[in-house]
Amino acid sequence: MSNSLEQSFVTQLKENQNIVHKICRLYTSGEDAHNDLFQEITIQLWKAFPKFRGDSKFSTWAYRVGLNTAITLYRKSTRTVATTDMEGKKQFIAPDDYNFEEEEQIKLLYKAVQQLNDIEKALVFMYLEDKDYEEIAETLGISEVNARVKMNRIKGKLKKIVNP
Repeated sequence: MSNSLEQSFVTQLKENQNIVHKICRLYTSGEDAHNDLFQEITIQLWKAFPKFRGDSKFSTWAYRVGLNTAITLYRKSTRTVATTDMEGKKQFIAPDDYNFEEEEQIKLLYKAVQQLNDIEKALVFMYLEDKDYEEIAETLGISEVNARVKMNRIKGKLKKIVNP
């Protein structure tokens, strides 16, 4: 991979690392699992970056790759993960840049969201990120109307979970 492409990836990842952290927070519990998933998503983004055509924003593409990676690992937790030698790539973002204390404020929301299925989690995550339904639909591969309907149903589920 060329040095300029590598530098572009690192810049884009730094600017969008909170996306990856939030996905990790949704699909893991505990710092070690968070760090492992962060690393796996970063590796998958790195491996797929040469194929990123720029048809969508980097953040939209990162959501899709990150969510797909998290969902795949969540469903296949016993799967052996192929590793890539990253020793020479020390400039990658370290997961210790994430402030876990700030997450305590939204712990109840995450606990409720973790009771949803994989697609519902992804939809809530993007909704909370103020993504419009068009972008949510594009990222999740569903229609915009379907995204709206699912979100309304999820809101009802979350109300029941938080206020039983």
